[in-house]
Amino acid sequence: FKSFGYSEVQTPTFEHLELFTAKSGEGIIEELYAFKDKGGREIALRPELTAPVMRLYVEKLQMNPKPLKLFYFGNCFRYDRPQKGRYREFTQAGCELIGVDSPVALAELIALAWSVLKNAGLKNIQLRIGNLDFISTVFDELDIEEELRKSILPLMDKKQFNDLKIFLEETGFSKEKINRLITFFSCKNMEELKGFVKDENIVKPFEQTLDFLPSFGINTYVVDTSIVRGLDYYQGLVFEIDTSTLGAERQLCGGGCYELVSLFGGKPVATAGFAVGFDRTIVALESEGYRFSEERLKAYVIPVETELLPYALEVVKGCRDANIPVDVDLTGRNLAKSLKYANSRGVEKVIIVGEKERKENNVTVKDMETGKQYSVSVNEIIKVLRNQL
Repeated sequence: FKSFGYSEVQTPTFEHLELFTAKSGEGIIEELYAFKDKGGREIALRPELTAPVMRLYVEKLQMNPKPLKLFYFGNCFRYDRPQKGRYREFTQAGCELIGVDSPVALAELIALAWSVLKNAGLKNIQLRIGNLDFISTVFDELDIEEELRKSILPLMDKKQFNDLKIFLEETGFSKEKINRLITFFSCKNMEELKGFVKDENIVKPFEQTLDFLPSFGINTYVVDTSIVRGLDYYQGLVFEIDTSTLGAERQLCGGGCYELVSLFGGKPVATAGFAVGFDRTIVALESEGYRFSEERLKAYVIPVETELLPYALEVVKGCRDANIPVDVDLTGRNLAKSLKYANSRGVEKVIIVGEKERKENNVTVKDMETGKQYSVSVNEIIKVLRNQL
């Protein structure tokens, strides 16, 4: 995020409940961990971070020069059915771009999302880009009322097109209207899209954003007219990045343009952003065969006798001052048990401190992989642990 010019912000883990119900309505409460605090205030654990960051902007940052580029990393909570890649407590990383929504700025935002996942090591990901204004245009053309749209959008969001077709038939839609709507949702490029949306004020900025993507290193993407996003505050351009390795829970990142500032009492301003599911990204990496290796402890220092602890602790301090992770045996157990313990922790090297070593101002180093054992002066310990000797 910092390489794209973004600055980190942090918000509280809990917020006033109305922050999340203001746009989405009371129905969202079923998905929240909401409660009253000791003062009787209605509080909710944050289910996402865009609304809290926008609240922070309205309260503290409105007068700052634009554009503002803010990023965050934090835990979120949703009362959901736990499954692979979906948890009740999860971590989100994301950003908000405030004060500019030009085609090139939105292209850079998409490029940042793509870079975050690519730099994490993911290979099997796909970028899909859509626009909610396209959907509204087609809904208007087909005279689909607002209440009916609310029933259609969730089916679109889940790509349940067969269920959508059945629902529309039961609602009394003509075969011609159903086919046109389904065909629209199946558009995969600009040429197909232009057969449905003629308004250049909508089409041209979207097309310009796509044209800028190669300049940011993105040459492969899909135009997807069925993206609706799960939150009610999105408008205009939207995008999602999926993985092919996680089945139904394939979405790793989602974002787009939205308007929340005026809802929280601020002056309307162009805003866009995205969030990456950190936990789901980890699962996706593991599904691709990536193995996370824990940083091994460089050394375990063993004083053979309790009287040698002061000398052993001098050795330990020298290593830690050099930012080398080491531990020391403070239990007083014998050498054999200490070596067994060090081996169980996967330690690279054991440093043995005996009376002979103290007198000669050196230590005995045992390589736990090869079994090789050798003497090293105290002054050379750091180089040995850094594999420079």
